[in-house]
Amino acid sequence: MNRCEWSVSDPLYVSYHDEEWGVPVHDDRLLFEFLILEGAQAGLSWLTILKKRDNYRKAFDNFDIDRVASYKESDLKRLLADAGIVRNRLKLESSIKNAQGVLGIQEEYGSLDTYLWRYVDGRPKQNTWKFMADLPAKTKISELMSKDLKKRGFNFVGPTICYAFMQAVGMVNDHTTNCYRYKEIKELV
Repeated sequence: MNRCEWSVSDPLYVSYHDEEWGVPVHDDRLLFEFLILEGAQAGLSWLTILKKRDNYRKAFDNFDIDRVASYKESDLKRLLADAGIVRNRLKLESSIKNAQGVLGIQEEYGSLDTYLWRYVDGRPKQNTWKFMADLPAKTKISELMSKDLKKRGFNFVGPTICYAFMQAVGMVNDHTTNCYRYKEIKELV
């Protein structure tokens, strides 16, 4: 069975690739989770974050947006002491700030889902990459998303992080055309 070449180096990658990567997500809580995890991944491997994902869910109250948005200094200290997550102060502070930003987006747009998916007109962009080397690190759309999120006070949402987020939550289908998931994901539209 052919898979995207990045996914075969570790069983956790295989599972993530086969079950989640590229599947369209429309749940605000899960979109927020991916936004925070993609930001946490900056400078690290995605595998590092996947291995810590359950710890992140515990540390961040299962990514309850309202709860994270109301975190205080005591919560930040708790997070900084948690060896199960990436203990980078700037990334942790941005998680709280980004949760507060999501609340503003929800107030303005009704949901994080509505806000994000408007960048692709509500439908996943179906790419036709033959090789992983063909995949871009960022696109004009991820640059626009990044610019707007930053304008709203978000951090750790550069164009490359935004594009990785778009791939993860199925806003783009970046499975290579020889991957068995390519057609399956395409049919989810």
